[in-house]
Amino acid sequence: MENSEQSDRLPPLHESELLHAIKNPAFRRIGLMGRAGKRSVIQSLLKVAQTVNEMGLTLIMDVDTASLPTLDLSEIEKVKIVERNVLGEICDLVIVVGGDGSILHAAEALARYRVPVLGVNRGRLGFLADVKPTEVGLKLRQVLMGDYKLDHRFLLTMEIREGQNIIHQDMALNDMVLHAGKSVHMIDFQLKIDGHDVYRQHSDGLIVATPTGSTAYALSGGGPIIHPSMDAICLVPMHPHTLSSRPIVVSGNSEIIIRIHEDNRTQPMVSADGKQGIPIEKNQRLHIRKHPDKLTLLHPPGFDFYEACRTKLHWNVHAEEFSLDSDDDIIDG
Repeated sequence: MENSEQSDRLPPLHESELLHAIKNPAFRRIGLMGRAGKRSVIQSLLKVAQTVNEMGLTLIMDVDTASLPTLDLSEIEKVKIVERNVLGEICDLVIVVGGDGSILHAAEALARYRVPVLGVNRGRLGFLADVKPTEVGLKLRQVLMGDYKLDHRFLLTMEIREGQNIIHQDMALNDMVLHAGKSVHMIDFQLKIDGHDVYRQHSDGLIVATPTGSTAYALSGGGPIIHPSMDAICLVPMHPHTLSSRPIVVSGNSEIIIRIHEDNRTQPMVSADGKQGIPIEKNQRLHIRKHPDKLTLLHPPGFDFYEACRTKLHWNVHAEEFSLDSDDDIIDG
């Protein structure tokens, strides 16, 4: 692979009292990524770097992160700088500092290497980046000492086809979205699943989401929350021009085909994980199915998907007498 020889030039592990206590020696080369925009991101990057150095492990940062305007590399004891496209190849673990959007951004570069990704949340929700900034030192040490849980998330791949030719390809961890772009007109399209006709629909578009994406845009469109362990794909219509159109959950192995109807009056666009929309024409087909690669998320001890839902979606806003803190009030049948 490109630049694979870089792994042979990386510095050896330096001696540390903590290094010999690490239970999982696979996590020796720790990648670090972050996105610009917040001073708080720089603070967490420096905290992660400090912890990795203290653990006696090799710290590897990509060029884009190392070039952040307010990041002072002189504050980091030891760090190796590499191109982002080889980070997944040479690291045993990659830590991403930012919001869930930062994880989505990293997924495309890292998924094919199956390298675990740990997210430090400096965004708004943090379903994917679940380490709190105040707990970076503690949680990272727990992970590097071998106390963690792996979570494999499947991705979607899409192809815009014209006849037998593939016009455009992309991948997404959250969702593929068919939408009307800047137009206020509805889209007229037809949907097939595994070769079966499902419907012709007039709507603002369609969200095709993974279980990971079920708590993102699909949720705001009225879609169901799907547990990340489920092998399923959810299709959520966006403002359909019928009261009977509802979200559909299908097998994760399904192939979804969307064709823009010849009577359509607007220019439909397709976006993968919120990236810039790609136009799709009436003589083209949109094919969506499971991607062969997966993103491996790594969670520190204490991670609970339902607790994340309660916290992020404010399920726990209730009267004090209905507190979930104790099971004492639950009466067995």
